[in-house]
Amino acid sequence: MTDNKPVIGVLDAGTYYHHRTFETEAFKPYIDHVIYIRELDDAALMQCDVFIVSCRTNPSLLIPHRALFARFLAAGKTLVAMGETGVQHWIDGVTWTTCPVNFWWWKEPGAHSGLRVAAPGHRLFDYIDLSDATWHQHGTFTVPTGAVSVIDKIGAGSVLYEDTCSTAGRLIVTSLDPMYHHGSYFMPATTRFLRGFFPWLKDSTESLAKS
Repeated sequence: MTDNKPVIGVLDAGTYYHHRTFETEAFKPYIDHVIYIRELDDAALMQCDVFIVSCRTNPSLLIPHRALFARFLAAGKTLVAMGETGVQHWIDGVTWTTCPVNFWWWKEPGAHSGLRVAAPGHRLFDYIDLSDATWHQHGTFTVPTGAVSVIDKIGAGSVLYEDTCSTAGRLIVTSLDPMYHHGSYFMPATTRFLRGFFPWLKDSTESLAKS
């Protein structure tokens, strides 16, 4: 913590959509360190209280850092695994089920995303609502014992959960990929999601540190 404010780092895997996200003026105040994938090590992570593994980072780049992420969580810190990063391959205890992706579901008669708020009292919903997390899904997660599913896909599993039980730290896992779509200028909901997610992440980490 710096002046009792959590230090948030994000992973730069060298993509245009990561760069555009990190350079968006509304998000920059919440990003303290951008760590390039080739410079990711214990020394780089030591300066962070929170580390975000950015959307659609190739899992092959993350698997070699499996032990590094485990040490980060064991130190009581917050790790965020965004969508399409293959988190089940580099974090123990994560169970993933893929699904066909319907990119245009809302054009179908009587369309429904299948999403629901699973934890209505969760503080994330002080910053976003369900519509801000609604575009399409690539799959779902089985929620570990003691963890909290924040957003579910009905009958399938979680698309966003928070786990403070499996390790000494906090693990936030989502199948949503807002950085990719925001950075591609595609899907306005993803911009709204990030506009709420970043401040929630900072505020919630600060609250945990005080408790």
